[in-house]
Amino acid sequence: MSKDYAIAQLWIGGNLSYMEQLCAVSFRDAGHHVKMYTYGDVGNIPDGIEICDANEIMPLGNVIAHKRTGSPAPQADKWRYNMLAKTDDQIWADTDAYCVKRFTSSNGHFHGWESAHHINNGVVGLPADSDTLAGLIDFTSDEYAIPDWFSDDLKAEMRAKKEAGDPVHVGEQSWGVWGPQALTHFLHKTGEHKYSMPIEALFPISFKKRRMMLKPNMDLSHYVTDNTLSIHFWGRRMRMRIIERENGEPHPDSLIGKLIKKHGIVPSDAPLPKSNPHRPKEPKMIPGTAIPEITNADRKGRGIVNLTDMADERGLDQGSAKHRFTELYQMLFNPLRGRAIHMGLLGLSEPAAVDMWLEYLSKAKITGVDMDAYAGKKDARLKTIRASSDAVETVERATSKAAPFDVILDDASHASHHQQHAFAALFPKLKSGGLYIVEDLRFQPKALENHGYPRTAVLFQGYLREGGFAHPDTNIQDLLNGFREDISGCFIFQAQWHKDKRDQILVVQKR
Repeated sequence: MSKDYAIAQLWIGGNLSYMEQLCAVSFRDAGHHVKMYTYGDVGNIPDGIEICDANEIMPLGNVIAHKRTGSPAPQADKWRYNMLAKTDDQIWADTDAYCVKRFTSSNGHFHGWESAHHINNGVVGLPADSDTLAGLIDFTSDEYAIPDWFSDDLKAEMRAKKEAGDPVHVGEQSWGVWGPQALTHFLHKTGEHKYSMPIEALFPISFKKRRMMLKPNMDLSHYVTDNTLSIHFWGRRMRMRIIERENGEPHPDSLIGKLIKKHGIVPSDAPLPKSNPHRPKEPKMIPGTAIPEITNADRKGRGIVNLTDMADERGLDQGSAKHRFTELYQMLFNPLRGRAIHMGLLGLSEPAAVDMWLEYLSKAKITGVDMDAYAGKKDARLKTIRASSDAVETVERATSKAAPFDVILDDASHASHHQQHAFAALFPKLKSGGLYIVEDLRFQPKALENHGYPRTAVLFQGYLREGGFAHPDTNIQDLLNGFREDISGCFIFQAQWHKDKRDQILVVQKR
């Protein structure tokens, strides 16, 4: 006979946002008695949610946190196992778990597969006499325990550190070591994994596919089925996505947007925090101290030949005075110096830049492409081609006789359609292991941006998110998606290498 359960949640520090409100209310509206355990005053807890003292389960003490993220996840993992041992009528649910259907269990087990490899403890119920639960409580009682499921080499390394008096704390171990990793291990060790529900029950939309929940009018019926009991929203990653890409609130026609409306949640009454309250604070300068400013002139002449020095000598904006592209290029191209490579250079309006590349890559041959005639000095290693990038076919014809390239650098018009036409035409001419670089992603001349193309940064960010290219020109879309098997890596760097600034430079390597 199935038994009804209360839902237990834990919140450590700060007020609830509308995302946590939504999840708590979803259980309440499904008919559950919801208990929100806290270690102090917490604001924005919805009506109908019982506020409970978390100390009744386990005193707070020093919060056990994950070092890299600052998340108190290990503390919450340990707390939930102790809660399950002390109660027989509660199921744990993360504050980012949404209730689709009322939870019931006939044997006390309530857990499910997240993937083919892990059973997630984001929603978990275990009977008080469960051997799995006993194993979890024993394992999490030691903050320096060495997990049995780690590789032999890693266990040996951790044992050596422990014997040397420098044991590895759980907060320094891999993410989820007290969570899904431990639960999966002990359920298999005891054979109780036979009670675990399939993926569609509790974790139908994976972490990797979480952004689908923010897309308007997305059909998710393939994932959320009649057998789905809960949907996991993937916590801090989802919250940051909403802040950074959705302006703080999901689209009203997205899955989460529709659920917010269904349960009467008002996001503006409990906005998402713009920073992680658990993340360790960045160190600040000691008052009264100052670090003297250092410029590239102070570095000049130190170490091997440096491309930034060459750019600065020529007054180029790729150097330290403005964009600082040459800091990246020094890392990428230094191994190519002295080799007879073939470089493709799109955009020849700055002869000083061409001269810099000829000097730096002293044995390279350079094929330069520009719609205007090259005004710089001639060089036996430089071949120039006059052509525009108004169409893919135009670039293909202009470079049809060019040898395969080791490196292609696009510093031409910076117009989105020119950048994308050139990439579509020239990526196939790149050698295996070659690099394709596009500069100035954040500056597109308005007079040229009239083709309805997405910005190149947006196009490739979409590829990184979704694993494919979406383009209004279906021919270009097909060409780009045909390249996917040949893309070894794709990286987008922000201006001045600062993550809070706009996208500025693209690097794609061919397999």
